Amino acid sequence: MAKKTLRIGTRASQLALWQANWVQSELEKNHPGLEVTLTKIKTQGDKILDVPLAMVGGKGLFVKEIEEAMLRGEIDIAVHSMKDVPTFFPKGLALRCITEREDPRDIIILKPGFTSFRDLPQGARIGTSSLRRKAMLLHLRPDFQMVDIRGNVETRIRKLTEDNLDGVVLAAAGMHRLGFASQISEYLPTSVSLPAIGQGALGIESRIADDEINALIDFFNHPATAAAVKGERAILRRLEGGCQVPIGAFGEIKDDSLTLTGLVASVDGQKFLQKTATCAPEDSEKTGISLADDLIIQGAGKILNEVYQHETFNVNREDV
Repeated sequence: MAKKTLRIGTRASQLALWQANWVQSELEKNHPGLEVTLTKIKTQGDKILDVPLAMVGGKGLFVKEIEEAMLRGEIDIAVHSMKDVPTFFPKGLALRCITEREDPRDIIILKPGFTSFRDLPQGARIGTSSLRRKAMLLHLRPDFQMVDIRGNVETRIRKLTEDNLDGVVLAAAGMHRLGFASQISEYLPTSVSLPAIGQGALGIESRIADDEINALIDFFNHPATAAAVKGERAILRRLEGGCQVPIGAFGEIKDDSLTLTGLVASVDGQKFLQKTATCAPEDSEKTGISLADDLIIQGAGKILNEVYQHETFNVNREDV
């Protein structure tokens, strides 16, 4: 092994550092003698904490500055939560590996005395920063008052008490990784809350032309997870969405077959479109595009135009 050092770029949040430290540990375990260092980088999404993500706008809120550091040669790889990764990359960079998925589901932490969100009283206050989670919960419980909350996992958990909330919705993966699983009140099945694209998986981004680095990280790639996430990302890319829109997708491989589900909903949960397709894992990308086109035909384009507040999709077209 010629390479002696490898530099990881990461956000400085508690969860991002857990993820980067895990990648560092696995690299050192698989490549004895390799020195792996972490470089903490503050992204736009980390700097703006007093505004709901949906109002910030733009894509790549949590990755752009890290990618710029990689293009400047200051870091060798970046570790991202897949749900934060845009579907397009700057020239010269690519998503090299997608790791095996943690639990992809959403969870809810409830105030004492409750074990299910369905049992909460009328008008219960639920905290989340995700339009997708808002839409799905409001679809089932239109009486809920949805409260925007930002911050790291620990901060959001504290807001249950500090902001007098009845529940806080988070990702199971982050709760597990940070050791907070005991605080989970209820796991929300994917039929109730379809996950964000890539939720639970980590992505490792690198320079396309850096063969030496790419050879060192290839062992991270998990083929089944990668196939599922590629299908989910194809849906997101076709719908021109980011992490600030009410779009969900989830792929799962069983018995050598991939079941892929996509969702588009209005923010208030009243308009709700969902479609499922099955394919061979190697066809996940084209199936994701086809599934997204079907959603557009059913009316997803009109819903998303309302969310984007400009016409991204020609809702009358017949050539999708």
